[in-house]
Amino acid sequence: MTHANPVWFVTGASKGLGLVLVQRLLARGYRVAATSRSVEELSRRVNAESSRFLPLRMDITDEDSVAQAVAATITHFGALDVVVNNAGYGQFGTVEEVTDTEARRNYDVNVFGALNVLRAALPRLRAQRSGHLFNISSIGGLVGGFSGWGIYCSTKFALAGLTEALHADLTPFGIKVTLVYPGYFRTEFLTADSLVRPSKRIDAYAAARASEAQHTDQINGAQPGDPVKAADALIDVYERPTAPLHLLLGSDAVGLAEAKLGQVRDELVALRALSVGTDF
Repeated sequence: MTHANPVWFVTGASKGLGLVLVQRLLARGYRVAATSRSVEELSRRVNAESSRFLPLRMDITDEDSVAQAVAATITHFGALDVVVNNAGYGQFGTVEEVTDTEARRNYDVNVFGALNVLRAALPRLRAQRSGHLFNISSIGGLVGGFSGWGIYCSTKFALAGLTEALHADLTPFGIKVTLVYPGYFRTEFLTADSLVRPSKRIDAYAAARASEAQHTDQINGAQPGDPVKAADALIDVYERPTAPLHLLLGSDAVGLAEAKLGQVRDELVALRALSVGTDF
């Protein structure tokens, strides 16, 4: 069952939405275990000496490290109620430019890292037949038409697909699952420390070069989304009696999703006879 003072487990908590979420949770009295590759940086940024805050060093690509962090959370608090798979980073580059090593690294963090967390946390949530999982995808996990973002978008599409299946898996156990599609929020996501560029660059991809310049020189620092409001929205969704499977955050995300759904609807209508004509 859910505890009177629920315990949240948040990955990727030393910057961006993860950091703001941890700060907002602590301000509202929740107990929080937060993970980062650098526990010193995490502790410095959260700046909260509290029995309700447990900073944990964790390598999300290492299954043993993840298992130890989840176990430490349960040992320390005696509970685990909400899991937020937030850790991830942006890999820029066209599909041709990104090397196999670069692509696999992005999947290791954005997809397989989330799977490591789920495998470690789900036995506890299943046993208590309660809990709430938030998987942080991206509007790029619903709309992939951005030149230079193919690998990153594919990781977020993968996370979206597994989350929808996870919802089907876990509904019989009373565990809530929410797939989050944030738009552009004013965090460090597009800074040099967070956005990885391909080691191999092909000048012929003019659209990708333009997209890269737009993101780093124009969008970065001018994103429309307020991360504090995004964090509060996640908490609001948790506190509601029922949970949505899909949660879009940001007016830009809503607009892009509406355009994508409209495009799919139009193509379904235009090609309906061809599509249904393939049945026996």
